[in-house]
Amino acid sequence: MHVSSLDVVIAVFEFVILLFSLSVHECAHAWTAHRLGDQTAFQQGRVTLNPIHHIDVLGTLVFPALMIFGPLLGLGLGGFLVGWAKPTPVITRNFRHIRRDDNLTTLAGPLSNLLLVALAFLLLVVLTFIGSEGRVAVVAAANMQVLLEGASGIQALALLGYLAIQVNLALLFFNLLPVPPLDGGHLLRNLLPYNALSAYDQFSRFGFFLVLFLGGFWLRFFMVPSNRLIDSALSLFLHIG
Repeated sequence: MHVSSLDVVIAVFEFVILLFSLSVHECAHAWTAHRLGDQTAFQQGRVTLNPIHHIDVLGTLVFPALMIFGPLLGLGLGGFLVGWAKPTPVITRNFRHIRRDDNLTTLAGPLSNLLLVALAFLLLVVLTFIGSEGRVAVVAAANMQVLLEGASGIQALALLGYLAIQVNLALLFFNLLPVPPLDGGHLLRNLLPYNALSAYDQFSRFGFFLVLFLGGFWLRFFMVPSNRLIDSALSLFLHIG
């Protein structure tokens, strides 16, 4: 199987972006809990962007590496890139308003990925206004057609920006899947009446298998229209630029 230099570059970029994005996600959980009164994660050094403090060997390294580098080795893996980090410890009884603050802490993770999407999109918009080279770089990045023979810092930034959008959108929607142990599953638990919690917690034992079964359908449902929206917005700025 032929593997181009660009394929390797994209794979490395995706892995670095995922590692950083997962660190931001977990740091957002920890920082929000800290601000709302629970110091558990803060005392464990989790309010940091250092990935060493957030790494889960399977979810942060092995699983993403198989998704990213597997197709380059002919393993037939692929799809939307997702992963997970070591869960942020939270003791909800430390919150002043337990359910509200627990929900805010949970939402902080996905919202941090949405913020990274916005920042990456802003980077691409700025590139479209710096001249023809910037516009060409953005178009090429959106089509995964960066030519290494004409590589430049602008092309690298455009590729990083577009891949950051893809990775963080996938993390955003993946974590909002309403299945335990994901953030969406935790939010759903907080919405349930008290007499349903026991049954839900029993159901949670099968959460990992449900994530594997439903994750792909869930991501495609949200990622396809989101990518169309991103590409349409970029096209608008490309014409303005």
